[in-house]
Amino acid sequence: MNRKRWNVVAMAAVAFAGSIAVVSGGIGQASSPPALVQQVQDATRNFKDVNNAMDAGYASLGSCVSGPQEGAMGVHFAKSELIGDGAIDAANPELLVYEQKGGRMRLLAVEYLVIAADWDAGHSAPPVLVGQHFQFVSSPNRYQLPAFYELHVWAWKNNSNGTFVDWNPAVSCDDYTG
Repeated sequence: MNRKRWNVVAMAAVAFAGSIAVVSGGIGQASSPPALVQQVQDATRNFKDVNNAMDAGYASLGSCVSGPQEGAMGVHFAKSELIGDGAIDAANPELLVYEQKGGRMRLLAVEYLVIAADWDAGHSAPPVLVGQHFQFVSSPNRYQLPAFYELHVWAWKNNSNGTFVDWNPAVSCDDYTG
């Protein structure tokens, strides 16, 4: 084999071996979730049972939220005193998001929500929680709320569109009975 061809083969072998090392280095190693996801899971683990959420003061808003995007958000359970307090706290989400399937409610996500006027009265910038920027929803809106900031965190169900995206293509309102 000539020297030039040998160098190409040797470089390809090194590149191949390096790619095997990278792939095999990840086998069996679970990547840790983003910090906010871990905080949400720690704070809401007990609410996987919807009865525990209701005992803690969360109440169903009585509908399943779907929209023009692919998928849905799900059934929101709100704790009204948190929505009106003007604060954001990772350990106390304003809303818990469930999906009804087979007659059972399954916790999927949380939504942090703060009324914009309440937030803006004490802050010069929109809310950010553990590095995640909130979305602004103007008024009038389908929820009949004044303008607000919100952030979804898909802590209990994967969202192929992203952990902090509103709509999840793997969620459906088809089984929701109210």
